[in-house]
Amino acid sequence: MHTYKKILVAIDFSDYGNLVAKQARFITDTFQAELHVIHVLDNIPMPDTPYGALITLDQPSEDLLLQAEKNKFTQICDAMHIAPANRWLIWGVPQEEITRFAMQEKMDLIIVGSHGRHGLTALLGSTAKNVIFHAECDVMTVHLRDDQ
Repeated sequence: MHTYKKILVAIDFSDYGNLVAKQARFITDTFQAELHVIHVLDNIPMPDTPYGALITLDQPSEDLLLQAEKNKFTQICDAMHIAPANRWLIWGVPQEEITRFAMQEKMDLIIVGSHGRHGLTALLGSTAKNVIFHAECDVMTVHLRDDQ
């Protein structure tokens, strides 16, 4: 059986974030692993910043949208008791940055939420699906349902 030492949970700021975080904490505690949290900024403009750029969390930003994202991310990480050194806020395309970061940091497991939708969403793809197909480590999906 594979033992996980470094686990990366990818979070967004949806209503399902707590469920994914709880599952990640449970798996991390079960394996006595180190938990890292990543959030990829893809919904706010980041002028003059290349994809894959790490956003510093310990310095305030003059950009109000960016500061709001940083504040939300910090609150979530604080609630999860994540060490500041294990918090990663990155600018880019979520599926690309999650898999790139996991490979770069030699993660053993990535945990992501997935709605498991079909039809048009399945044809266009999702972050979870793309992470599953491109990750070089194990990926666990937390099935998200509207009735949770």
